[in-house]
Amino acid sequence: MATTAQWISGARPRTLPNALSPVLVGTGATIGTGSTRPGLAALALVVAVSLVVGVNYANDYSDGLRGTDNDRLGPTRLVGSSAASPAAVRTAALVWLSLAALAGVALVALSGRWWLLGVGAICLAAAWFYTGGQRPYGYQGLGEVAVFVFFGPVAVLGTAYTQGRPPGAMPLIASIGVGMLSASVLVANNLRDISTDAAVGKRSLAVILGDTGTRRLYVVLVLTPLALSVITAPDHPTMLLALLATPLAWSPVRAVLSGAVGRRLIGVLGGTGVFMLAWSVGTAIGLALAKPV
Repeated sequence: MATTAQWISGARPRTLPNALSPVLVGTGATIGTGSTRPGLAALALVVAVSLVVGVNYANDYSDGLRGTDNDRLGPTRLVGSSAASPAAVRTAALVWLSLAALAGVALVALSGRWWLLGVGAICLAAAWFYTGGQRPYGYQGLGEVAVFVFFGPVAVLGTAYTQGRPPGAMPLIASIGVGMLSASVLVANNLRDISTDAAVGKRSLAVILGDTGTRRLYVVLVLTPLALSVITAPDHPTMLLALLATPLAWSPVRAVLSGAVGRRLIGVLGGTGVFMLAWSVGTAIGLALAKPV
């Protein structure tokens, strides 16, 4: 039977910035318009956190059944290590995804944005079929695309839309930055696992691009959001606040460019999440304070 510490590790807490960041940025955008609703922001956060934890357990379950996780570095693989039964991990995944669904329905009902129910259903399906089902899209090089879309534009703009008016150009640009940083977390993870994924037939984007291509992609995904902060600054100087996070990008980027492998990439994963969260906080504050000049 898995210990509490193993269940927490299996939830992969280093990926929680993927949940926190889009809600922060989306809420910052609504504060800038004067229409924020804290209760709905809290519900959006419950949805995002529950989805991230749910998809992590769902991946553990599906990858464990396929034998993909039998030889892995990083956080505990509950099924792959036999610390927990597949049924227990599947139940954990369904509980967290159900919590996301319930919070999502409440968010939609309170905001009146009923068409978002369809978006929520797609999000839940994407969470399960990332590594689940007969043809998981995460095994076809599409994982980073899905993470970009669902934890970038969908999560940021959805958070903003449920609290106020339809988002404008600034939140859209910010959502692209969040999506890229969310994808960079997965790229760092898959870079570490290229050899083991290739050995079991998992064609992640990292396997397709190879080691060098994946490292280049990682750097582009991490540094482009900083460029977006600069691009938006002429009309909204407060967006430059996000650049305060720049020093936090130095260590993970340097490690990736220097050819870090194995356990060194576990630190890259955590460092990427910290940078993502810091950039998102700066961006959220910048959006909240942004005024046309």
